[in-house]
Amino acid sequence: MTAVETGMRARTRRAILDAAVATLSKDSGASLSDVAAAAGVGRTTIHRYFPERSDLITAIGDDLLEKIAAATERARPGEGPALQALDRLCQQYFELGDGLMLVYAEPHLMTGEKWEVETPADLALIELIQRGHTEGVIDAQLPADWVQQLVWSMLYTAWQHIRDSGASKHESLGLCLRSLRKSLAT
Repeated sequence: MTAVETGMRARTRRAILDAAVATLSKDSGASLSDVAAAAGVGRTTIHRYFPERSDLITAIGDDLLEKIAAATERARPGEGPALQALDRLCQQYFELGDGLMLVYAEPHLMTGEKWEVETPADLALIELIQRGHTEGVIDAQLPADWVQQLVWSMLYTAWQHIRDSGASKHESLGLCLRSLRKSLAT
């Protein structure tokens, strides 16, 4: 019985976090009642999992860092030519759009100890960029930290393009990757 309760509790927590990201990324001022409705639970259920709004916000930030780590691992940035690995990494990060759009709209989500240190995902991206420099496929005059910011900026632009123009995810990701390749070319 405990395993079922734990599984059900984990599913409910996941539903709340996913609904919070989807709801708050569209309207950062949305109420917890709005989040509860999107999650298909009552407001009291949200309070059982996250007693304060700040607890929910912290959990969203922690969850996003876990998702970035998992996306980085799925992309296998250490495998293959640097530009192909960078494409895979961008494709994986692109799928985190709502969460990352929320972070850009609400920078206070990126506070706390976990956000203040370089994560393994950060280091993997920097190493990939440096490998691109060595392979001669990323302009060596573009510092790795600059390229890292460029990657995130291009992804943000792609997500915003979808919201502003109604472009498809496929189209917007294609434009992002093409723009990024041209920006990094030697």
